Amino acid sequence: MKGSLFIVGFFVCGCLVGYFGIIPRDFSTRGEISSWVLYLLMFQVGMSVGSDKQLKQILASVKPRIILVPIATIAGTLLFSAIVGVFLSRWRVVDCMAVGSGFGYYSLSSILITKLKEPTIGLQLASELGTIALLSNIFRELFTLLGTPLLVKYFGRLAPICVGGATTADTTLPIITQYCGKDLVFISVFHGMLGDLTVPFFVSLFCSI
Repeated sequence: MKGSLFIVGFFVCGCLVGYFGIIPRDFSTRGEISSWVLYLLMFQVGMSVGSDKQLKQILASVKPRIILVPIATIAGTLLFSAIVGVFLSRWRVVDCMAVGSGFGYYSLSSILITKLKEPTIGLQLASELGTIALLSNIFRELFTLLGTPLLVKYFGRLAPICVGGATTADTTLPIITQYCGKDLVFISVFHGMLGDLTVPFFVSLFCSI
């Protein structure tokens, strides 16, 4: 939770810096800067997955039935993102699905959406959609951190894992372990790692439609 609040704090500071013109506007809108930030984030995703000490164990122990959990998360997220998009006149259904495709990975999804949508809808709207992705995916993580006890009580032990999306391999893993049980740690880590890997694919897909 502290990590999410830390990110929100940086976001607010960035808004204030931009609003008061502390840093020249052209510095923040140069394509090269956002591209390199995006490349570094993609490198970090690959490095975090590849360096995970449990990676070999996870891959060796994967059973076909386990894949149903991340599939349910992806399908449910995209379905309800599309439903929300039907009721929004400002954004298309695929734009809302791109936001939902962050699966809780707010840092990567927000920058990726802004970068990919800029050529088609302009910098201002692309930045707005990227901000929506940032906030919605932060809220997803916060909801998992704060709502896991209630989710377990009313919807079962797998519910917090599905709600947590890509965060279940790291930031929300401790709370999931505490309330869902240690026997679901493996599923939670596998679910989060698979979520991390699907974010670039789905975000890129829906941004290109």
